Amino acid sequence: MIQVLNSREIQAIIPHRYPFLLVDRIIEMEPGRRAVGIKNVTAGEPFFQGHFPGNPIMPGVLILEALAQVGACTILSLDEYRGRIAYFAGIDGVKFRRMVLPGDSLRLEVELIKMTGRFGKASGRALVEGELVAEGEFMFALEKAADE
Repeated sequence: MIQVLNSREIQAIIPHRYPFLLVDRIIEMEPGRRAVGIKNVTAGEPFFQGHFPGNPIMPGVLILEALAQVGACTILSLDEYRGRIAYFAGIDGVKFRRMVLPGDSLRLEVELIKMTGRFGKASGRALVEGELVAEGEFMFALEKAADE
């Protein structure tokens, strides 16, 4: 079953909030398998104040974080993982192909490769207007939330 999530539904799954919530909506999601999210990059993003003044470019690490948040939505939407937090455990083969600028709309595609116990691996790619911006594989560990 493919699901679509708005910002409030995303925030019910992952703990991120402004200014660190980097996914505006999920347009396709098969829980535990794959998801496609959208991040509309605006000129008002707080990171553009310092990266770089007069030449605003979205930091690559935040593109990776946006991909991770989409991946977290697909795994943490499963009943057995609901309420957990996903932490980076590793990043492999990441390549950046193009800069992301104000006005761009990032399409964030993530597919779960494997899940073993509380550890998982996913592949992701970010695109702008069909052009590849970044890609790579991400390892993650699931932990209980601090208030559990």
